[in-house]
Amino acid sequence: MIGTIHNREKFLNQIASSLNRPRISEPLERPNWKYQPQYEVFKGASQDELLEILKEHCKKIHTRIHTIDLTELPAVMNEVVTEYGGGPVVTWKDERFSKWGLDSLMKEKWPSKNIDVFEWDYNLGEENVHKAENANVGITISEITLAESGTVVLFSDKDRGRTVSFLPATSIMLIPKSSLVPRMTQAAVKIREMYQETGHVASCINFITGPSNSADIELNLVVGVHGPIKATYIVINDL
Repeated sequence: MIGTIHNREKFLNQIASSLNRPRISEPLERPNWKYQPQYEVFKGASQDELLEILKEHCKKIHTRIHTIDLTELPAVMNEVVTEYGGGPVVTWKDERFSKWGLDSLMKEKWPSKNIDVFEWDYNLGEENVHKAENANVGITISEITLAESGTVVLFSDKDRGRTVSFLPATSIMLIPKSSLVPRMTQAAVKIREMYQETGHVASCINFITGPSNSADIELNLVVGVHGPIKATYIVINDL
């Protein structure tokens, strides 16, 4: 449904008048900054170097990290889910799970061990949220990964509900090694490039750094207050 804007000109004119300046109606020219230090941090770092930076930062954000070849993924995934206490497990509906060889684990091995696996289905509406709310493990995939802060970037859409990453008790985030970038600066550039190439970008983009954290006024850190209590990153060597 497309909305209609009412009284826009009157509203903007009133703001300009309150600021005691004329209304700016022409597009502003983007400044050409002489110095842009945000691009210099880890500039030229290789994917291997970025991975080492990510590993080091995971120690600070209470997040376990595994670096594996693709053939190892089913075994490592099973190991992490077992350590977290098993199911229920909730996942996105994403063809990469099948492409990465996880079908036998998610559709055969886990169900045979009474580990319930639920795949997001937008046709089920609120039932998806209830499944995520009662899940022990949520499994998602990072589209862009910020080495500097240990942050994964998740793109939500009808098959990738955002609640999969923050309602389950624990979280497993799969990270293609190719998704590693130095920091937020490069992530913003990549997202802009995606939009320029396709004309589309996810309406909900979540930047998540490990398990949920909160600190009171005395800076006493508490982990797992409003989201997953534990988080594991599994970096897949796809290069």
